[in-house]
Amino acid sequence: MKARWQRKKLADVLKIQNGYAFDSKKFNPSKGMPLVRIRSLKLGIETETWFNGPYDEKYVVQAGDLLIGMDGEFGCFEWKGNPSLLNQRVCRLQDFTGELIPKFIFYGINEYLKAIEDVTGFATVKHLSSKQVLDIDFPVPPLPEQQRIVAILDEAFAGIATARANAEQNRQNARALFESHLQSIFADAWQTGELVTLADLAIEITDGDHMPPPKALSGVPFITIGNIAKNTRTIDFTDTFMVSKEYFDRLKPNKKPQKGDVLYTVTGSFGIPVLLSEHRDFCFQRHIGLVRPKPEVNSEWLCHLLLSPQIFKQANDGATGTAQKTISLKLLRGYQVPRIPLALQHAVVTKLNTVSKETQRLESLYQQKIAALDELKKSLLHQAFSGAL
Repeated sequence: MKARWQRKKLADVLKIQNGYAFDSKKFNPSKGMPLVRIRSLKLGIETETWFNGPYDEKYVVQAGDLLIGMDGEFGCFEWKGNPSLLNQRVCRLQDFTGELIPKFIFYGINEYLKAIEDVTGFATVKHLSSKQVLDIDFPVPPLPEQQRIVAILDEAFAGIATARANAEQNRQNARALFESHLQSIFADAWQTGELVTLADLAIEITDGDHMPPPKALSGVPFITIGNIAKNTRTIDFTDTFMVSKEYFDRLKPNKKPQKGDVLYTVTGSFGIPVLLSEHRDFCFQRHIGLVRPKPEVNSEWLCHLLLSPQIFKQANDGATGTAQKTISLKLLRGYQVPRIPLALQHAVVTKLNTVSKETQRLESLYQQKIAALDELKKSLLHQAFSGAL
């Protein structure tokens, strides 16, 4: 750190306005003033929750205010939405003494928030106090130095944001390329194939055990819908709990996944197919369905079929529930699907796998660019607050 830089507690250069616990009985989805909550901070927009009652003007947040989320993943955000109410577990930095430029604090404070280790944990959510924020020992360069650093970071981060948005759009375009081929190929299949139900293509369509599984310290992995990666359509076995081998052995054969089966999520994030390309002992919850194809049905073709927009529309139209949409086994078994010859299925798989491989290559390339831009941003921040910029 440069010799002329001082350090001061944030309590010496600003104050904190804590949010207010507004009466939930007066919450409204569309009337009143929107509330700034943890979720709205991360999204950068107002939430769907509004407060329809009297309030003190001191809790009104304006565009440009610096807000800190005090739960979960702590972070400082510049509010860019419309005037809103400062809800509980969100605080605002205000009443700056003039020794620190607010934007300079905004750029540097997140690293200090992440370094706070003495936080209160309730279940899996960590809570930060305003006192801990005010106790942060923050660098205080001369004001001209702060202005120079802020100007450099403003310009650099604007360029990074543009480059990141372009890379993200290119990544989405690559994914859309595969989805376009998928839709086109199965549109042809629906035109030329014999329309049947999904049950006509399967030996078995079922779901996981409906009883709460007895957890064990070791044994056989038990996967939940949270273990299925949506983008890669694979199972993440690194964070599963276990059930005993005895429990697994007692399951019916149709509840034991085998190579060639296709798993299919049916609750919450529904409509995600996962092809089991190798054998591995595991069991799964009832929020996941299992489709075991007949010998005349190619497993990879079946997986692509279940991923197609034509199938997802049937799933979306038929799913029931409000908080969590659910696809019933009756709906799943009754999907209207095309039956085409096995040789044609193989040809479709070859074509889609070629497109998928190129799509994944492009997605990986753009994801690497996004990661590099994020690292560049971190490096600039480190240089700025260590006096090396």
